[in-house]
This record gives sequence, C-alpha cells and structure tokens, in this order.
Amino acid sequence: MSRSGFVALAGRPNVGKSTLANALVGAKVAIVSDKPQTTRRAIRGVASGADWQLVLVDLPGVQRPRDALTERMQRRVEHELADADACLFVVNAEQGLGPGDRFIAGLLSAAPIPVVIAVNKVDRADRAHTAAALQAAADLDVADEVFAVSARTGSGIRTLLDHLVSLLPEGPFYFERQQRSDQAETVLLAELVREQVLARTREEVPHAVEVEIEAIERRRPDLTRIEAVILVETESQKGILIGAGGQMIKSIGIAARRAIERELAGRVHLELAVKVRRHWRADERVLDRLGIE
Repeated sequence: MSRSGFVALAGRPNVGKSTLANALVGAKVAIVSDKPQTTRRAIRGVASGADWQLVLVDLPGVQRPRDALTERMQRRVEHELADADACLFVVNAEQGLGPGDRFIAGLLSAAPIPVVIAVNKVDRADRAHTAAALQAAADLDVADEVFAVSARTGSGIRTLLDHLVSLLPEGPFYFERQQRSDQAETVLLAELVREQVLARTREEVPHAVEVEIEAIERRRPDLTRIEAVILVETESQKGILIGAGGQMIKSIGIAARRAIERELAGRVHLELAVKVRRHWRADERVLDRLGIE
C-alpha cells in the first residue's frame, strides 16, 4: 500500500524554507532570496518515491499581519496547517533561535499533527552554534524529532526526507509521479522574474514588487514570447528598477530570460515593463488577480 500526504513548511522569514523545499523535491519549485517575504503564496512541491508521495507546502513566512497582503499570507499559513498531515518547522542554525521562532512554536503547540524541526544552514554555523541551535530547538518542546540539515549542500536531507515519509498516512498519489509542483505556469514564470528583481534590489523595493505575466505566446516549439509587468508602488521604485540608461531592467531581463529558458527548455523572448500601482499590497482586487489568496 502506498503512502501519501501533505507536509507544511513553517518558519519565520529567511530561514531557508524555499531552498529546503527545493532540496527535498529535487527540483526548483520555489524562488530563493535572502529578502524576507520572498514566499507570498503556498507553493506545493511534490516528491515521489516507488510507493510514497510527499507534497510539501512551502508556506509564507509566519509573521504578525501588517496589511492586506500579510493578512492573506497569515490566513494561508493557518489554513494549510489545518489541512496538513505533518509540519516541518524550519529554524536557522546560523542566526540561532529568537522571538519569531518561539512565536511560531506557540502556534504549533496546539497543532493536532506531528511536528518535526529542521535546523537549517548548519554549513554556515560552527559546531558550537549548531549544538546551541539544536538544543534550543529541542527546548521549544513542540517536536518529537530535530534534524540538522543544510538545504544548500544537501547534508542531512535524505535522513529528514525518510522520516517525513514515515509520518504519511496510507493513501493513493495526489499527483502524477513525474510532477514536481502544482503552480500554474504563469505564476512560476512570474516568480522567476521576481527572483531576479529581489537579487538586485534593497531596502523597501523587494517588498513593494510583484510580477504579473500578461501574455505567453508559443511561436514555435522552441521559441516562446512572454510579456511581463513588474508592479511597484512609487515612481522612485520604478526609477530604481529601470536604472540609469535602462541598465537595471536590462540586467533583470537577461537573468530572468535565462532562468525561464532553463525551466521551459527552449528559447524565450521576454518583454518587461515596469508600472506603478500605488498601495497594491492593500488592494484586495489586485491581490485576487495575482492569485495571492
């Protein structure tokens, strides 16, 4: 009999949940950045074995809501936790545990599902910091098992995956064996563009940026034309993204096109535009259109 089920990834912003999800699935299903709020949607990554299928739900970073965007992100976290078969709580060995981790532990203490803690980024911490983080994770008293892992190097990933699979209930597969994510193509492509924006901007700009795919045209089997709009909230942010002589938007476009070509396994013609939509993070209609539930 096969095993299948959903495991929610919880953790404060910037502990490496997306990198860990990609490592467990063995494919890129979530964009990666060192900026908080990188993950805004609940992204499902699918890992399958001979007789098991584990569906990882990479949740937005758990935080106290501040606006319509973060309120939706928090509701999504609570909804996915309620529907999951287990929870993987990710903490950061390099930074150690803090109030944000204890806040999440408080939320998970009442969860009616098994909780596993992954102490991530052990490759960036010395032995003393790793040992302290492992002890602090155990002291949270919300998990039966604590694992030391490095999503970046792959250390400890197989042991963690085997344990998560052991927690799954018996049942049929939810997805085709070769499927790696349930994201719509437009969302995945938009996220690949946003990843390149995040890699090149600082301060308030990353939080104010969203990307919307306006058109996808398959011109030939090996050539796809894509129109994408980068939304920002102010004219000054638009100026930063365009850059002097258009150099910033050109750099973003080149890197995003290469990432999309790897994803689609073919040539891509990418057209980028930057538009100002003031206070889009508080606009329910815009959030609906962008698929941020």
